[in-house]
Amino acid sequence: MINAEELGITSKNVDEQKASANPDVKRLLGTEEGTKIGTDLGVTNEWAYNIIKTVGNYGEVFDRNVGPGSPLKIERGLNSLWNKGGLQYAPPVR
Repeated sequence: MINAEELGITSKNVDEQKASANPDVKRLLGTEEGTKIGTDLGVTNEWAYNIIKTVGNYGEVFDRNVGPGSPLKIERGLNSLWNKGGLQYAPPVR
């Protein structure tokens, strides 16, 4: 979910992103030729696609549950991505 946020993949655009030429996006969404990441983990190769389509990326989930879209209205702060001043980092899916 963190990788998806970093790559700009949301629950709203995940279907469009399946056609992306970006190898990182293709690998995460299971559309890269010869990808076996999901099956090596014992799930389908569309495991990340299914999660993102259902609940969104990390930012969407944060915003909806504790952030601006919730009654709590907590700022992201250190829960922001590493490249936006926060601590959230996930190694690339490879």
